[in-house]
Amino acid sequence: MSRRRTPERSTVPRTVGAGAGLLCAVAWACGAAPGEVPADERRAILPDGPPSDFFTARPVGDLRGDNERPRIAHVEIVDLDADGLPDILACDAFRNRVAWIRQFPAGTYTEQPVAEDIRAPAHVEPTDFDGDGDLDLLVASLGELFPTDLRIGAVVILENDGNQRFTSRVAAEGIPRVADVRAGDLDGDGDRDLAVAAFGYDHGETLWLENRGGWEFEAHVLQRFSGAINAIIADLDGDDALEILTLVSQEWEEIWAFAGEPLRPELLWGTTNPDYGSSWITVVDLDRDGDPDILHSNGDAFDYAPANSRPWHGVQWLENRGDLEFEPHRIADLSGASSPQAADLDGDGDLDVAVVSAYNQWDDETAHSLVWLENNGQMQFAMHRIARSPTHLITLAAGDLDDDGAADLVTGGMHISGPFDRMSRVTAWSNGGPPAP
Repeated sequence: MSRRRTPERSTVPRTVGAGAGLLCAVAWACGAAPGEVPADERRAILPDGPPSDFFTARPVGDLRGDNERPRIAHVEIVDLDADGLPDILACDAFRNRVAWIRQFPAGTYTEQPVAEDIRAPAHVEPTDFDGDGDLDLLVASLGELFPTDLRIGAVVILENDGNQRFTSRVAAEGIPRVADVRAGDLDGDGDRDLAVAAFGYDHGETLWLENRGGWEFEAHVLQRFSGAINAIIADLDGDDALEILTLVSQEWEEIWAFAGEPLRPELLWGTTNPDYGSSWITVVDLDRDGDPDILHSNGDAFDYAPANSRPWHGVQWLENRGDLEFEPHRIADLSGASSPQAADLDGDGDLDVAVVSAYNQWDDETAHSLVWLENNGQMQFAMHRIARSPTHLITLAAGDLDDDGAADLVTGGMHISGPFDRMSRVTAWSNGGPPAP
């Protein structure tokens, strides 16, 4: 989504929590050059494993149009119509479309638009927002895919009537470009509020929208940093109260939690490298110890012309140590890394990680766009390459599409820079399982 240095930033007010000691995690202050990862944080990286050929790719949904360079910003696996067959949702920033790629009958996918008038949709979150028993869709609208400080972002709720016909409800507009929106009861009053990451450009915000009833919302700005990518709602510290977890890129390259009443900022992680390229966070109990951890990728290179990779791109997980303390562990070096997702991909009972690459040296035969990181059961990971075509994959979802007990993958292509020889819109990757040892 592009990063750029800005002269100043503001927060309301800034409180550095216990996790602030992690500021030096990848910084020269800890004895490593800017962008490098200290050796003691690389202990979780194992030597690469052999390439994996047990994933079978097939395009799903509408085909790419003539002379079309797809810009799929987000994909999600969900059974939208509750018919027992998982479907796919896609945010198409080229067509300004939120698409439902319905699976029916089993193995057959048909795309239909849910909305075609949302400008540059960046993220869609299925959730029963109004509590009527069906899935509504929360949509983050950038307004414009390419960087601008115009306040053209919006938060849209697509209300489901129970038959997958949707009414558009605008929860917020005239705000910085919105990259993410999630729902949860943030004030404990029994209804669902919204956490919003407004990326902007030089000026952005993290905010929450208080549900006032009747599809009316009151905005509360929590932080005015440019580059907010994610706004995830989770109980990070086990106190039965929800926090907002925000990934901030641009110059800041930090992960913040907003906790307590009122919501107060706590810095969980950061780096002094303004070119780190944070691209995504996912909340998951990766080590299965009962508390939520954070998967974090850094691989953004949208601000380069042409876009290219950086040597410090990769994936790390932040281990939850309690009381909003997180310990970082590097698990992979990967140019252009984006959208890490945890799933048991090899059926051995632990959680592996799948990752895509959006920005890589695509003329290099060793550059891959889709990989998985095999967990050896001791939270150490070996990279297996899956594919180098299609290229420019920026979004990834994991789930069992064919009910065979194995986690499949879905990817989306974001083709804003060349080469344009291996393009895709939405691709499903069927997991046939690794061969027996």
